[in-house]
Amino acid sequence: MRGLHADTGYLLYRLGLRSGQLFNAFLQESGLRLRHYALLRFLAASEGALQRELSTSLGYDPSAIVGLVDDLERLGFAERRPSPDDRRSRIVVLTEAGRVFLRDTDEAGSRVTGELLRPLDAEERDALHTLLLRVAENGLG
Repeated sequence: MRGLHADTGYLLYRLGLRSGQLFNAFLQESGLRLRHYALLRFLAASEGALQRELSTSLGYDPSAIVGLVDDLERLGFAERRPSPDDRRSRIVVLTEAGRVFLRDTDEAGSRVTGELLRPLDAEERDALHTLLLRVAENGLG
């Protein structure tokens, strides 16, 4: 394993997998997965988005977005509304129930992050976040 652990990309991949596993375990009770949560988080920071915009912004296949939005609509966490710019298009918006769900899951997200980053002190955690943010802003488009 020492050789693999010398590769930063591999470490990021493994930590991403572990983070997803921990978060999905928490979300399992609600029937949602991390992909649903990411979509809800994106909608919380917007006034709504077209499904193709969600696909591009989140990096998910367009067909996956349809299913995720269907799931969130079924739970009352999101809804499709006519676009104010084009009545033929529909935007996806977060509902009040979706906002409540996100508030309720914030603590769990903090616990997952805390568990993953337990070996780091607060200053190191801040530094890591700052560095990852810089890489993500440049590398994720």
